[in-house]
Amino acid sequence: TTKFTSALDIPVEFVTKNVKLRGKVHHITEKGLEVEHIPISIPLITSIQRKWQSKGLLLVKLAGVEWAPSGMAWLQQELKPKQMIWFQLLGREELALECLVLVNKGQFLSVCLNEEILRQGLGRTVPIKGLPHDSHLHWKLHRRLLRAELKALKKHKGIWQEESYYERLQDRISSNRVVQRLKQFVSWLRSS
Repeated sequence: TTKFTSALDIPVEFVTKNVKLRGKVHHITEKGLEVEHIPISIPLITSIQRKWQSKGLLLVKLAGVEWAPSGMAWLQQELKPKQMIWFQLLGREELALECLVLVNKGQFLSVCLNEEILRQGLGRTVPIKGLPHDSHLHWKLHRRLLRAELKALKKHKGIWQEESYYERLQDRISSNRVVQRLKQFVSWLRSS
């Protein structure tokens, strides 16, 4: 029933047991999601507690994902203001929480944003910080994230799009030694 306003407020046991918490998304930044924690409410106790609860937002990072700028734009489009999410604690790094983020899409369906960003080709898989590398959960999650990234790679989505023939030809010509020497010679002629 306690409202957490800082990553340091969350007990270590919650992180080690990978507890799921609920919250409202306030902002999406380059660092991650700024989320207001919504504690479990017990009618009488909650109304009394609200008077003493401090204000603050938790910085929630998508564990195992390094998103591209297009990933941030996609998240801003996908998540509505004040949308409720669930975030499963996997680790804590200073003032940020490494989490699996789940969004409800209907009554019985929820989507893992970590996987969805990779499936759309809007980011890359990186090691999951906070989880021991030899744990079963680490490898299970890492495998899921890699599968999602592989789907985007196979479909050439997002950052995995292939360059067109014209773009590849242009890159080869500009990186050719003769062309580079010619450019240097022309710039030398202009300067003298």
